[in-house]
Amino acid sequence: MVNITILGIESSCDDTSAAVIRDGYLLSNLISSQELHRSYGGVVPELASRAHQVNIVPVVDRALKNAGVEVQDISAVAFTRGPGLIGSLLVGVSFAKGLALARNIPLIEVNHLHAHVLAHFIKRADKENRLPSFPFLCLLVSGGHTQLIVARDYYTMELIGNTIDDAAGEAFDKCGKIMGLPYPSGPVIDKLALSGDKNAFRFAKPSAPELNFSFSGLKTSFLYFLRDRLKENPDFIKENLADLCASLQNAVISVLIGKLVRAAETTGIKEIGIAGGVSANSELRRALAEEGEKRGWNVYIPEIVFTTDNAAMIAVTGYYKYLRGEFASHDVIPLARI
Repeated sequence: MVNITILGIESSCDDTSAAVIRDGYLLSNLISSQELHRSYGGVVPELASRAHQVNIVPVVDRALKNAGVEVQDISAVAFTRGPGLIGSLLVGVSFAKGLALARNIPLIEVNHLHAHVLAHFIKRADKENRLPSFPFLCLLVSGGHTQLIVARDYYTMELIGNTIDDAAGEAFDKCGKIMGLPYPSGPVIDKLALSGDKNAFRFAKPSAPELNFSFSGLKTSFLYFLRDRLKENPDFIKENLADLCASLQNAVISVLIGKLVRAAETTGIKEIGIAGGVSANSELRRALAEEGEKRGWNVYIPEIVFTTDNAAMIAVTGYYKYLRGEFASHDVIPLARI
């Protein structure tokens, strides 16, 4: 039997990542993060693309070595086509094209959001792999997206809910910036919230139609709340930081879980998971596990390393597309929006 070995390339934002998957099992997953953006309070696209150019060759080289794989063993190259920053995507797409052309192997384009959902299907040889059954309902939450997706199979994704303005991760980052927290603020808020009272303060929870989301109103509510409190006490943020973080986090997560419950009731699906960078949030993970136990769901929570942008999810998506012969031509171009 011939092994199918997929090299995955992820460069949609500021993380350069390469991974190797053989017959559905992960052999390596390397991620090089760009710390230089912290001082700017957000990702600077031009700096991100330049850093990808520096990082991509050593990251791919190390991923192959860690996997114990030679470049001639690669069956196909899977890459993120989008969505993402166009300059960053260009680096990954160009590298993947060059390698595929040089080795005369197939090229596989991957939708970044599709890959986040299929991260649940990454298998490890040294672990008991608990995989969702189809149909599978996934709450995808990141800095740029908040979506409810029904995965009918490895290839068919049905979007049943989307944010009509800001994403949950963006709300965390923008509110964190208002409080003077470093970027990205989501993990900092999560940590500070552990010692805070989630019921200390109340913020507006915007209501979006059907299964959609809205977080712009929450950001505005948070901004005005702090503006008024700071007029009374200039040290309000400093004196109440943990409670502010816990209350903000509670507001966001209650919206996410509330919509997820409605989606599960609407679809009748009990295979439930989360994905995306915000799925690393400890309170969201706890709340999902608790809700799942109460409602009889089969809950799937990804390993932390597979929540943020990573090439393992690109490679596993590429693996399933390889099985169906879904290959890209060399005139494929990256897309900032898909």
